[in-house]
Amino acid sequence: MRTMLSWSSGKDCAWALHVLRQTPGVEVVGLLTTINAAFDRVAMHGVRRELVEAQAAAAGLPLTRIALPWPCSNDTYAQLMGACIAQLRADGVEAVAFGDLYLEDIRAYREQQMARSGLTPLFPLWGQDTRLLATRMLDGGLEARLACVDPRVLPRDLAGARFDAALLDRLPVGVDPCGENGEFHTFAHAGPMFSAPVPIAIGETVERDGFVFTDLLPA
Repeated sequence: MRTMLSWSSGKDCAWALHVLRQTPGVEVVGLLTTINAAFDRVAMHGVRRELVEAQAAAAGLPLTRIALPWPCSNDTYAQLMGACIAQLRADGVEAVAFGDLYLEDIRAYREQQMARSGLTPLFPLWGQDTRLLATRMLDGGLEARLACVDPRVLPRDLAGARFDAALLDRLPVGVDPCGENGEFHTFAHAGPMFSAPVPIAIGETVERDGFVFTDLLPA
């Protein structure tokens, strides 16, 4: 099954790539990401486009970018995504995979969108215990940095921190170990899904739109 993987630049989609490559009958043929055209960064994560392109190169996969205007209405998003999905199907893609873990409403939305397109949605990480999953990622060699944190639930100084065992121990009670509820977003820069690490440097940390972002720079 020729499969595109929805790519946010974070640890969950990176680990999903690792899992999919070990799944019989699935061939990952590319990565699909959305870019905020006004800032040239991945939507929500705030990661620079150059770093996402470096991830794709390290993964040995082509990157399909959907440029989103800012601000972007739901209708505009649906139109742009629909046009891209239609092109993917015309190119022989059969499925789109997502790194979602357990949020039922998000899965239902994706399944609805894919049903309209005729593509099969895949959820290779779905339903796993997120603490065990986080530990499995780290034991498997995944390395990531927190690119964005929600200061309402996490200390601001965790922006830019390594995603590691020490971080997991610091998470307040109620915060998901994988940040599935939006508590934090990551950038994966090394691991078994990449042929080589993506070199990064830590840039400025700023607060914007209620979130704290650390600018990760190509090293």
